[in-house]
Amino acid sequence: MHMLYDSDSFVVVHMLPDAIAADNPALNDAVPPVPQLARHGFEIVDKRSGKEVYLDGSWAEMFQQQILAWQRDAPTQEEVEDTLDRYTGLAQNPVVVH
Repeated sequence: MHMLYDSDSFVVVHMLPDAIAADNPALNDAVPPVPQLARHGFEIVDKRSGKEVYLDGSWAEMFQQQILAWQRDAPTQEEVEDTLDRYTGLAQNPVVVH
Protein backbone atom coordinates (compact mmCIF):
# COMPACT_ATOMS: atom_id res chain seq x y z
CA MET A 1 0.00 0.00 0.00
CA HIS A 2 1.45 3.35 -1.09
CA MET A 3 0.05 6.78 -0.28
CA LEU A 4 0.06 8.72 -3.55
CA TYR A 5 -1.81 11.87 -2.60
CA ASP A 6 -3.10 13.50 0.58
CA SER A 7 -4.78 16.90 0.76
CA ASP A 8 -7.53 18.56 2.77
CA SER A 9 -10.09 17.06 0.37
CA PHE A 10 -8.73 13.73 -0.89
CA VAL A 11 -6.51 10.77 -0.15
CA VAL A 12 -5.34 8.40 -2.89
CA VAL A 13 -3.74 5.08 -2.00
CA HIS A 14 -2.27 2.54 -4.42
CA MET A 15 -3.04 -0.97 -3.24
CA LEU A 16 -0.49 -3.50 -4.43
CA PRO A 17 -1.11 -7.25 -4.42
CA ASP A 18 0.54 -9.21 -1.64
CA ALA A 19 2.64 -11.84 -3.34
CA ILE A 20 2.71 -14.10 -0.28
CA ALA A 21 1.59 -13.74 3.29
CA ALA A 22 4.22 -13.33 5.98
CA ASP A 23 3.03 -16.45 7.83
CA ASN A 24 2.99 -18.60 4.69
CA PRO A 25 5.07 -21.78 5.08
CA ALA A 26 6.02 -21.46 1.42
CA LEU A 27 8.48 -18.73 2.45
CA ASN A 28 10.93 -21.53 3.23
CA ASP A 29 10.77 -22.79 -0.37
CA ALA A 30 13.47 -21.79 -2.81
CA VAL A 31 10.96 -20.35 -5.30
CA PRO A 32 8.12 -18.23 -3.89
CA PRO A 33 4.66 -18.98 -5.30
CA VAL A 34 3.12 -16.62 -7.83
CA PRO A 35 -0.17 -15.05 -6.72
CA GLN A 36 -3.16 -16.37 -8.66
CA LEU A 37 -4.87 -12.99 -9.13
CA ALA A 38 -2.13 -10.40 -8.76
CA ARG A 39 -4.09 -7.19 -9.32
CA HIS A 40 -3.58 -3.71 -8.10
CA GLY A 41 -6.10 -1.01 -7.39
CA PHE A 42 -6.56 2.52 -6.13
CA GLU A 43 -8.59 3.75 -3.20
CA ILE A 44 -9.81 7.34 -3.46
CA VAL A 45 -11.22 8.82 -0.27
CA ASP A 46 -13.28 12.00 -0.45
CA LYS A 47 -12.67 13.56 2.96
CA ARG A 48 -15.47 16.08 2.42
CA SER A 49 -18.21 13.43 2.13
CA GLY A 50 -16.51 10.71 4.17
CA LYS A 51 -16.89 8.21 1.30
CA GLU A 52 -14.44 6.13 -0.67
CA VAL A 53 -14.26 4.33 -3.98
CA TYR A 54 -11.97 1.44 -4.90
CA LEU A 55 -10.84 1.24 -8.51
CA ASP A 56 -9.60 -2.05 -9.91
CA GLY A 57 -9.49 -3.76 -13.27
CA SER A 58 -10.01 -1.43 -16.22
CA TRP A 59 -10.86 1.49 -13.90
CA ALA A 60 -7.48 1.07 -12.19
CA GLU A 61 -5.72 0.89 -15.55
CA MET A 62 -7.36 4.16 -16.67
CA PHE A 63 -6.45 5.83 -13.38
CA GLN A 64 -2.87 4.55 -13.71
CA GLN A 65 -2.71 6.30 -17.10
CA GLN A 66 -3.89 9.51 -15.40
CA ILE A 67 -1.13 9.19 -12.80
CA LEU A 68 1.47 8.71 -15.54
CA ALA A 69 0.18 11.84 -17.28
CA TRP A 70 0.44 13.75 -13.99
CA GLN A 71 4.05 12.63 -13.64
CA ARG A 72 4.85 13.91 -17.15
CA ASP A 73 2.89 17.17 -16.98
CA ALA A 74 3.23 18.20 -13.29
CA PRO A 75 -0.34 19.50 -12.82
CA THR A 76 -1.41 22.02 -10.21
CA GLN A 77 -3.16 20.86 -7.07
CA GLU A 78 -6.39 22.32 -8.44
CA GLU A 79 -6.10 20.21 -11.61
CA VAL A 80 -5.47 17.06 -9.56
CA GLU A 81 -8.41 17.81 -7.26
CA ASP A 82 -10.71 18.50 -10.24
CA THR A 83 -9.82 15.10 -11.69
CA LEU A 84 -10.33 13.32 -8.36
CA ASP A 85 -13.62 15.13 -7.92
CA ARG A 86 -14.90 13.39 -11.06
CA TYR A 87 -14.54 10.05 -9.28
CA THR A 88 -16.60 11.12 -6.26
CA GLY A 89 -19.81 10.16 -8.04
CA LEU A 90 -18.65 6.55 -7.82
CA ALA A 91 -17.97 6.80 -4.08
CA GLN A 92 -20.80 4.98 -2.34
CA ASN A 93 -19.02 3.37 0.60
CA PRO A 94 -18.70 5.33 3.83
CA VAL A 95 -15.22 5.31 5.32
CA VAL A 96 -15.22 3.05 8.35
CA VAL A 97 -12.35 2.91 10.81
CA HIS A 98 -11.85 -0.51 12.38
